[in-house]
Amino acid sequence: MDLKDMITVLAGFMLVYMLLFRVVVVVGPSMYDTLVDGDRLILVSNVLYREPHQGDVIVASKESIGGECIVKRVIATEGQTVDIDFDAGIVYVDGLALDEPYAHTLTTRKEGMIFPLTVEEDHVFVLGDNRNDSKDSRDPTIGLVDHREILGKVLFLMMPGDHYGTVERDFGRIGVVD
Repeated sequence: MDLKDMITVLAGFMLVYMLLFRVVVVVGPSMYDTLVDGDRLILVSNVLYREPHQGDVIVASKESIGGECIVKRVIATEGQTVDIDFDAGIVYVDGLALDEPYAHTLTTRKEGMIFPLTVEEDHVFVLGDNRNDSKDSRDPTIGLVDHREILGKVLFLMMPGDHYGTVERDFGRIGVVD
């Protein structure tokens, strides 16, 4: 294989990788404990990831907040109804309380959206796992996330962060993100 062939193969590999996968860095505490500030993630790009499902951890780019990327968990998809009992901290989807072992805190902070709320077609309702330190679909500036704003589904944690320097990098966390 000569240099030209190697460059062609490398360019093809890079193109496929860039179209099908993305690398993003978690900024902020909204997904703590699942993800921490500084975690580096590999996403399955929206080229392959077309249909969000409840429980998926996604990355979206919200124009309403200047195109900033947010990492959140899908709580409900189109047609589902979300209700939150802020006194008890419980999230309901279609009348059923969610079992949320991933949630770091109960959902007790109101942000301005009116509940119950039915998710519009081609949208999802998202929450951070660290509910009381997350700007998510409860906040009208975020609101429902349009499928076109979803950059992809988080697939893999490839490099752990250090949560603002407050925790030691835990390399045992490297792997598939649930």
